[in-house]
Amino acid sequence: MAKKEHVSETPATQFLRKHGVAFTEHLYEYEEHGGTAVSARELGVDEHHVVKTLVMQDEAAKPLIVLMHGDRKVSTKNLARQTGRKSVEPCKPEVASRHSGYLVGGTSPFGTRKAMPVYVEETVLALDKIYINGGRRGYLVGIVPGVLTTLLSAAPVRCALDD
Repeated sequence: MAKKEHVSETPATQFLRKHGVAFTEHLYEYEEHGGTAVSARELGVDEHHVVKTLVMQDEAAKPLIVLMHGDRKVSTKNLARQTGRKSVEPCKPEVASRHSGYLVGGTSPFGTRKAMPVYVEETVLALDKIYINGGRRGYLVGIVPGVLTTLLSAAPVRCALDD
């Protein structure tokens, strides 16, 4: 068994602790542009249970967060339609970092710099446990998905495209 490394606090873990959320910590070797396939492989879990945090913007450049299964892509057209927007597109990495306060690849929906509306692919909520970024590259937290709706008021949407 590997020695548990000490993980220093992030705004995400501070947020979870402040709200009394039970979570498990999972460190892995971060790979640039490796995505959720790397974290799923390193943790030995199904990539469908690894949830990516995507910072997007609408036609007025207002930011929003989309939480999606690691093995799925977001249909921006469906997301825009379901959220009453004309269009939605991913933010450039530096813009996403400015909104969230996190580096791309380490973005967590918890403890963001700016309050943003959060949307979650509704099938994520049906899982027993999810692994989501803990606010640093190479660091995921395991939580029950209900936390997304209770703490973040995440609105369920159906905008997944199969890979």
